[in-house]
Amino acid sequence: MSISIEKQKLIEEIGLRLEPILRLAPLAARIYALLTVSSYEGLTFEEIREIIGSSKSSTSVNLNVLTQLKLIDYYTKSGDRKRYFRIAKYFQLSALEAQFESLENEIKLVEKITDYNKVHYPEKFLNEESVGDITKNYLRNMQELVAITIKKINERDASKV
Repeated sequence: MSISIEKQKLIEEIGLRLEPILRLAPLAARIYALLTVSSYEGLTFEEIREIIGSSKSSTSVNLNVLTQLKLIDYYTKSGDRKRYFRIAKYFQLSALEAQFESLENEIKLVEKITDYNKVHYPEKFLNEESVGDITKNYLRNMQELVAITIKKINERDASKV
């Protein structure tokens, strides 16, 4: 199975971006990227291995890691022993919910730092808005955008039931 040069470049670009974000090995990031730009029907082990150009053992290990992280899942077709790998349907929703919680924790930490500095270094707050307050507002705005996105995904899924 061959893919276009355009798709190869896109897989590489997505993979490079996802490595640090998802803390993935380069091969796992490329496999995830490949599945991201493939049909929701998914790809077989052999198709993934052939497109990515990796060994059987490396492909297997990285597919297992991605499955354990719940970034991808697989299914089988009746009468077919092959597994078809695809992006996990609700990974994006889970990632957004985790991001919302992370932002909440960061807001609480910034509030603690700001409160501490107000008591111990009040001169920082006499004539200007503190960096902590500016940061807290930024984080709250980000959290609001994440919440809106989560709501839209949930509403979309509810309308399909």
